[in-house]
Amino acid sequence: MSLDAATVRRIAKLARIRVEEEEVAVLAAELNGILGYVAQLDEVDVTGVEPLSGGAQMAMRLRDDVVTDGEMAEKILANAPERSGDFFTVPKVVE
Repeated sequence: MSLDAATVRRIAKLARIRVEEEEVAVLAAELNGILGYVAQLDEVDVTGVEPLSGGAQMAMRLRDDVVTDGEMAEKILANAPERSGDFFTVPKVVE
């Protein structure tokens, strides 16, 4: 399949992309190159390959949904300029 200038303009219009007249030929060549690569997929022998509905056809391993504090409060609060217990202390911003 080869795209002509009119088709490239129509694609640009449908995609709502402004394409200057001097860019049409370059864009047509690039799109034709992409379509050439896609056409190569027709050469692949897929006999005996089952179609997939998605990439993950296996059951997901789940972990217990447990709420924790991350068990690193001391490491995190070591960077705090001021702290009050296990909390950051910040200046009051609302009067």
